[in-house]
Amino acid sequence: MTETKSIDDRSVIPDEIVINKIYFIREQKVMLDSDLAELYGVTTKRLNEQVKRNMARFPEDFMFQLNEIEWESLRSQFATSKAGRGGRTYLPNVFTEHGILMLSSVLNSEQAIQVNIQIMRIYTKIRELLLAHKDVFLRVEQVEKQMIKQDQKIEVLFSYLSKFIEKGEKPRKKVGYEIGKNKG
Repeated sequence: MTETKSIDDRSVIPDEIVINKIYFIREQKVMLDSDLAELYGVTTKRLNEQVKRNMARFPEDFMFQLNEIEWESLRSQFATSKAGRGGRTYLPNVFTEHGILMLSSVLNSEQAIQVNIQIMRIYTKIRELLLAHKDVFLRVEQVEKQMIKQDQKIEVLFSYLSKFIEKGEKPRKKVGYEIGKNKG
C-alpha cells in the first residue's frame, strides 16, 4: 500500500520556524534577506547578488532596505553580532510577500521553490486568519483607544494633584474645641 503525502506534509521546514521569521515593518509583513537565504539554502551574499542582477523585478513595494533605527530595533529582538565583529557591514534588505514570490524567479533551486511555496501558503493562512477575526481585531483596537483616553485623563488628574501638593499650603488653623484642655 502506497501512502500519499498531503500538501502540508510536504513542508520543507516546520511552519513555526517560517512564521517566526516574518516581521511587521513599515506596516507590512516582511522577511529578512538573511532569513530567506537560510531557508532557501543559499548564502545571503548569493541571494542579494541575484536580486541586484534582477533589480527591475524588485520595486520598493516588493523589497526595501531597512534604515538604522529599524535594524537596531530588530537586532534588539534577537542576538546578532555588531558590524566590524564578523557581523553585517550593510543594512539588510527585507522582502514583502510579493518580493518573496518574485525571489522564486531568480533563485531556481528545488529547495528555494519548495520553501517559496510553503511561505506563500503561510502568508495566505495569515491573511485568512486576519480576515476571519477582523471584527475581534477592530474591537480590540477600540478598547485600546478607550484605554489611551482613560490613561490621558488619569495623567491629567495626577498632574493636578502634584501641582496641588507642590504649592505647599500653609498649615490650617484648627477649628473647634479641644477636649481636656482648660483655658483659663
